[in-house]
Amino acid sequence: MTPPLESASWPRRVLALFVDWFASTLAVIAFVGLDAYGETGSNAQLYVLLVYVVESALFTWLLGGSFGKLATRLRVVPADGRLRPLNPFKALLRQAMIALVIPPLVYRADGRGLHDLVAGTVTVTLQTFRGLRPGPA
Repeated sequence: MTPPLESASWPRRVLALFVDWFASTLAVIAFVGLDAYGETGSNAQLYVLLVYVVESALFTWLLGGSFGKLATRLRVVPADGRLRPLNPFKALLRQAMIALVIPPLVYRADGRGLHDLVAGTVTVTLQTFRGLRPGPA
């Protein structure tokens, strides 16, 4: 049995979330404009949430982490420690659960939140990631 992977620290994961949210906000502002973004009753905040979920799910599936995670040197990997691509539907489910806010706040002693448990993932540092061996797909 593979020993459990050490989860990345919560402060670093929160920093990655802020980076993602900021980048998603800038993307929406670039698309709708600053004036439309700041209008009362604007749907722009909903667009930010949608951009965040899609961007982070897509990047997690293809690159092993959202833009914010990549920028803060974190990666999302299968919890069994074998390096293989994540299931795209599980990556999307994981990010949708993060958008609900509650799942990341419900976590185990090993640092894995409910979103990680459902997706079978763990967030690790780049150093830990580099030490993983490829596994079957």
